[in-house]
Amino acid sequence: MSKAVGQSSAVLVHFTLKLEDGSTAESTRSNGKPALFRLGDGSLSEALEAELLGLQEGEKRVFSLDPEAAYGIPSPDMIQYFSRRDFMASGEPELGTIMLFTAMDGSEMPGVIREINGDSITVDFNHPLAGHTVHFDVEVLEIDPQLETENAHSAG
Repeated sequence: MSKAVGQSSAVLVHFTLKLEDGSTAESTRSNGKPALFRLGDGSLSEALEAELLGLQEGEKRVFSLDPEAAYGIPSPDMIQYFSRRDFMASGEPELGTIMLFTAMDGSEMPGVIREINGDSITVDFNHPLAGHTVHFDVEVLEIDPQLETENAHSAG
């Protein structure tokens, strides 16, 4: 009897994410390193978890998630404006460059340089895939794999 993905399963998968134009945004197949996710830990959207529930080892599924169910809708609150002086230490930014910014609490957040206009530089901290319908091609390799390098039991 095959195992099926459940509400709190750890799942080892290969996946490819494609955008509306058919371009590949991310793929574990390209580097040959599958991804490990745990359902119910908040790292995946509810809609993505719903697509994985019930799948069995070796099973493949192709599906699409609209922006609200995938990476969300871009928020204007996540767009910030900086002075060119703020970039003196890191050098002149280029449009489209993803840079790491340090938040007040010391955490790092990636931001995309969206506009350079005179002394003003616009940085977008929305997820790069926010606002996009994402097409998933997922293959379940293993359910609740025995991990030699990690403690598979989480304190909860």
